[in-house]
Formats: sequence, structure tokens, C-alpha cells
Amino acid sequence: MNSRMTISYDIGGYGPVTLTDGAADERVMREAIDQAQLARDRDEVPVGAVVVLKGAIIGRGFNQPISGNDPTAHAEIVALRDAAATVGNYRLTGAELFVTVEPCLMCAGAVVHARIGRLLYGAPEPKAGAVRSAMQVLDDPALNHRVEVVTGVLEEECRELMQAFFTERRA
Repeated sequence: MNSRMTISYDIGGYGPVTLTDGAADERVMREAIDQAQLARDRDEVPVGAVVVLKGAIIGRGFNQPISGNDPTAHAEIVALRDAAATVGNYRLTGAELFVTVEPCLMCAGAVVHARIGRLLYGAPEPKAGAVRSAMQVLDDPALNHRVEVVTGVLEEECRELMQAFFTERRA
């Protein structure tokens, strides 16, 4: 794990979050899991996301395309919108995006456009994952922005949340 300076800020009333190591990454991913559970409780596919900048959570989101009648209301997009509103800028340069499931093509594109510095996700998405599984769009040499990718953060918990949701739906 790359060592980083420990920084704590409180932006947008979310409270300080200090990111220095893998344990801190897991702590923030648990926040994303909490968001995923909000989606599940609303009968949405349980995906959650959290945006962190300079040690503070500045955006949160969970899947809501069904309830919002919005095909773009994926957890990552909702969290990026929340973060952009918090800082007053659509560019989130250097921010970190934590998401419970590997982003799709749309969300991977939003990560690039927002200038996210680091993307961390839990479970891979073999059918639609656009970061490492089905596609590797963030590695495309035509893109003008590079994103550090960390996979498998609390992978088992993230996967179990998805599997339980779909098992229940099929029952």
C-alpha cells in the first residue's frame, strides 16, 4: 500500500475521515456498504459509493435508477454529484471513490471526467464491469486522465450483499 500523509478535514458536515492505510480503506468501504444497504432497503440493486477528498467524506450515493426513473442514477454517479455539489466544482481532482461493486462503462467514464485520483471497489462485476472484468476502459491510452485502481476491498462482504439480494429476489 502506498503511504500517504494523514489528513483530516470536515467538508460538508460529514466528519473527518483519515486515510493512511488498508484499514482506513476498509473503514470507508464500510460506509459504501452502508449506502448499498440503503439501496437494498428500497428494492434497488445494492450498490453503494462514497467519495473522499483530503481525508473527508464529501459525497455519498446508492443505486436509485428504479425509484428515480433515472438510468444514470447509479451509486457512483449519485456520489459524484453529491461530492461536486459539496465542493462546488465538477472536477474532483485527487478524490477517492469507494464503491462496493466494479463500475460499469458509464460510471467508469464519469470517474475519468471527474478526475478521480483513486478508485477502490469491492466485488468484481464479471458481466458489466468496465474497470478490470469485462472491459478495462480506464487503461485506454486515448484517455487524458489516469486513475489508480484498487480492487477487492472487503470483496467478500460486498459480494455477499449482492448475492443475497438476487437470491431473495429469485425466491
